[in-house]
Amino acid sequence: MSTPDFFRSRLDAMIDLRHPLAVLATKMSWASIETTLAPLFERRSRDGRVSEAVDLFGSNSLELAGGVSAAGRPRLPMRLMVGLLYLKHAYNESDETVCERWAQDVYFQFFCGEEYFQPRLPCDPTNLVRFRQALGEAGVEELLAATIAAAVQMKAVTPVEFERVIVDTTVQEKAIAYPTDSRLLEVARARLVQLAQRAGLGLKQTYAREGKRLRRRAGGYAHAKQFKRLRRVLKRQRTVLGRLLRDIERKLSGASDERQPQLRVWLERAWRICRQRPKERVAPRPLGRGAPEERSVRLFTALRSRTALSVVLTPVSPTARAFAGGHIVDSPHR
Repeated sequence: MSTPDFFRSRLDAMIDLRHPLAVLATKMSWASIETTLAPLFERRSRDGRVSEAVDLFGSNSLELAGGVSAAGRPRLPMRLMVGLLYLKHAYNESDETVCERWAQDVYFQFFCGEEYFQPRLPCDPTNLVRFRQALGEAGVEELLAATIAAAVQMKAVTPVEFERVIVDTTVQEKAIAYPTDSRLLEVARARLVQLAQRAGLGLKQTYAREGKRLRRRAGGYAHAKQFKRLRRVLKRQRTVLGRLLRDIERKLSGASDERQPQLRVWLERAWRICRQRPKERVAPRPLGRGAPEERSVRLFTALRSRTALSVVLTPVSPTARAFAGGHIVDSPHR
């Protein structure tokens, strides 16, 4: 059999095309999915900053770093990222394991649009995290609609079966980091430096290298239960944050009117973090852990009453807001 690549065989000649993933890959409307999701990932136009330049003809105003930037590496194919996201949930894999399995499974690669076997990871697992964040609610709804349409086209389900569904809920803990004092101090320092640089404030010192080193030392001392050394590190972190706060307050008048309100909000938060002490009866921590209901997320599962096709709805979707746990819905919700 002749192939465009003389030294490699095509995946469709190596696999069984009757495999469920191979059949689903041919039934999914990948073109419409890419067309719908493309606006969510296009490069945004951003406002530049105005700089005054003086030459032989006088002063001129120049706008820097504005418009649509062409910098950065090209984005990964949309079908690859959507396919990895589907395979992750279909086979109950994590971001790391789905990428490792993709590099070994020819059916996974065929489903994601590859023509030849690729003995490498498709992407870094952190790319899937950023893809889900950029996808948002509209992208999840589009993928849900495409999956149901493919099931109807393959005659795995009939439209009549969607007239009666069972909706149930469960609670899952969020993947959040516990707000230790050391972490809060470092987050406040990094955020203030970022906002001050965006506002064009020239800081005397950012403490970027020392801040990361102190954060690592605090984690090591806390793990080893060396609390005296940990207290010394926290004292130094508060000193660094206090110096940075006073430096920004002295130069705050040099920021634009649009940047000053945001800086003032974070200055107030950072001062609260810098001055709070353990077991102190004050207002709640501004970046602390919330109430139990804020530390969990509710997942909504819709099951057809006849067969076991399940759909997981996001807690912020309009469809999920209409239901509570254990409901049987007779009227269709689309």
